[in-house]
Amino acid sequence: MPYLLMKYLHVLAAIVAFGANVTYGIWITRASHHPDVMPFTLQVIKLIDDRLANPAYGLLLVIGLLMVFTVHLPLTTFWLLAALVLYALVVLIGLMGYTPTLRRQIQILESEGFNSPGYQTLARRGTILGVVLAILVMAIVFLMVVKPSPWA
Repeated sequence: MPYLLMKYLHVLAAIVAFGANVTYGIWITRASHHPDVMPFTLQVIKLIDDRLANPAYGLLLVIGLLMVFTVHLPLTTFWLLAALVLYALVVLIGLMGYTPTLRRQIQILESEGFNSPGYQTLARRGTILGVVLAILVMAIVFLMVVKPSPWA
């Protein structure tokens, strides 16, 4: 696959993945003003996360590594290694924190309701995790675009 096509697909996957994630806060904020639609909203967010955003993040890794191997760039290059470390952190926080929190949030919302302490605790945790993930992904995008080389 030609390099520029890989680069195009890589950027497109980044737009889809992070673009989807950025909308979650808007969805949740709007739905919190109408708690009766919150279960539907969280289910749609989970669907988008599972079927669109997360597969796009996986594609980002695969295409990104293909690009690296195509141009014979060492994985120890500062900006690349830093981005890969942050990517691994994003995956861990997503799989072990955000996804289970969202799943549990939907369960508690349906069984105990929007105003229950259990749901509100999970909602706060989901917000915090979402912000942390967004910051990490923005740092990865910075590294990919700027390609800083602090020791050069």
